[in-house]
Amino acid sequence: MTPILRNTSLKPFNTFGIDVNASFLASFTDAAQALEVLSDRELKGTSRMVLGGGSNVLFTKDYEGLILLNNISGIELFANNDDTVLVKAGGGVVWHQLVLWTLDHNLQGIENLSLIPGKCGAAPIQNIGAYGVELKDVFYSLNAVEMESGNAVSFTREQCGFGYRDSIFKREGKGKYIITDITLELNRRPSLNLSYGSITQELQKMGVDQPGITQVSEAVCNIRRSKLPDPAVIGNAGSFFKNPEIEASKFHELKNEFPTTVAYALDNGNYKLAAGWLIEQCGWKGKRVGETGSHKDQALVLVNYGHATGEEIVTLAHEIIASVKNKFGVVIEPEVNII
Repeated sequence: MTPILRNTSLKPFNTFGIDVNASFLASFTDAAQALEVLSDRELKGTSRMVLGGGSNVLFTKDYEGLILLNNISGIELFANNDDTVLVKAGGGVVWHQLVLWTLDHNLQGIENLSLIPGKCGAAPIQNIGAYGVELKDVFYSLNAVEMESGNAVSFTREQCGFGYRDSIFKREGKGKYIITDITLELNRRPSLNLSYGSITQELQKMGVDQPGITQVSEAVCNIRRSKLPDPAVIGNAGSFFKNPEIEASKFHELKNEFPTTVAYALDNGNYKLAAGWLIEQCGWKGKRVGETGSHKDQALVLVNYGHATGEEIVTLAHEIIASVKNKFGVVIEPEVNII
């Protein structure tokens, strides 16, 4: 029988390092163990939440229910065709470990997503993305368990309803599934995505003229380490806010009033603003408020200096949102899951 712990601290299981308790806590290494816990009579009717690496969640209070820790391991490769292969990874595999595995097997597709914290089971929920690449670009399918019924279900790319840092699992499917594994379609013949100038600049600093996927991954890791604090050193969940999308007319208004506005043109004619730039212009970068604040190297990252509560971080987030709206007339939204 899978052990179920009671009144357990979640501090080790969330990268913000928020010290709250879960009424019940259990880990599982396969779907059968997960179902065993879900069928426990004592837990019938109890709220349930799956945690992977806890890198995109902010707890504001004790969790009155069951926390399930996804520890399903394993990476498998399946032949697809001459140009691509399918790679299946367990939901409990650490994402960056999967990236390193693909580099070792000379498979292109997720090197731009290097060093993103969390586990593979959480990657589709957030549709993780960085440096011009999103998970949906390489996603093939996933398998999951529906927590209410215990039924095994599968989702194709289309069924996941991917959007910017969004998916069906953050909307109508929120809290309903345990993602047991994901399958990605990766390339045998590398076609590098160097569309973000910072990657090209970093490769030049590294003295690399003809990069491969390993060099691109190294460049991305260098950039991320220079901008983002290590959760093992200071509590954080990476980027706290989404980059807001605005219409072209609004962008040109902002550009006229604020000539240094940082934005990226989108295929739909809109523009995506750099939320970090907006926050920095409002004076938040490096500002500390009690035990929390905006990080000194990246305004987009909210941090826990050691003893912050989830409520204090949420309060800071609301103050930042209000100041950005007041100055720019733009609303920024959290991408972190606030519980």
